[in-house]
Amino acid sequence: MEQFYGHIAAVMTAMCWSFNSVVFSQAGKKVGSHTVNHIRLWIAFITLIIIHGILYGSILPFSAEGYRWLWLSISGIIGFSIGDGLLFEALVLIGPRRSTLLMLLAPIFSALLGWVVLGENLSLNQIIAIFVTVGGISWVVSEITKNTGIQNKDYLHGILFGIGGAVCQATGLLFSKMGLEGGFSPISANLIRLTAATLTTCLIAVFAGKFLSDFTKMKNKRAFAETASGAFAGPVIGVILSLVAISRIHIGIASTLMQLAPIFLLPVAHFLFKEKITARAIAGTIIALGGASLLFFL
Repeated sequence: MEQFYGHIAAVMTAMCWSFNSVVFSQAGKKVGSHTVNHIRLWIAFITLIIIHGILYGSILPFSAEGYRWLWLSISGIIGFSIGDGLLFEALVLIGPRRSTLLMLLAPIFSALLGWVVLGENLSLNQIIAIFVTVGGISWVVSEITKNTGIQNKDYLHGILFGIGGAVCQATGLLFSKMGLEGGFSPISANLIRLTAATLTTCLIAVFAGKFLSDFTKMKNKRAFAETASGAFAGPVIGVILSLVAISRIHIGIASTLMQLAPIFLLPVAHFLFKEKITARAIAGTIIALGGASLLFFL
């Protein structure tokens, strides 16, 4: 069973991210994606400091080697500050389903980076399983729907933001894996990432003159509740699980399983947003889950 811990952690990460895509997109529509990205980092940062203090007796992993601080800080800035900022903008502009479709590019970027930088060679069967999974999910979330109300300009910008988010996610995972080498604690690693990302995003907000206004906007209780719940499920629990996954299995496989979020969004779309689930969506789900299951045995 222990050999599957990395796979299980990656799937649970996808569950957390499917929840995030819903609550963050809703909060972003109320107060703006930049505000959501800024405030959720503060919430996650404070929460993880408390968790780290209880578990390890210190508010920050001061004993971590310098190279870990370097790689994990770069990972946090690229993944949290830049990548998630781009993704949140895509969520607002083109919605969770299309945004998660574009994030399916992340496994491809991750596999390529893992091969070039880390020397992680994938077998032919694993490559096939990855493409089956990506193909199935793509088929589900790329289904064209009419009367979306999305302007052409917003659609184009959303596509570009989503692609940028996928590139940043893959790059952030690469630096995270480098910082995790030697069995370093995923909780400590995530705290280092959040520390760098929170400081960076805070400085950006200060220079943009939006620092105080971001906090003022959180007077919207519904937006704050959505942002807080997403912060706990994503940057805290979800990211810790993602670090556990990439520390145990190949980065390309882990990244693919993390992209199962669109599949988990199907019942959410049906029961919460009253969307009709088509035969194409069901078929794509079966294909994607079949490909993902193959990764457990290859």
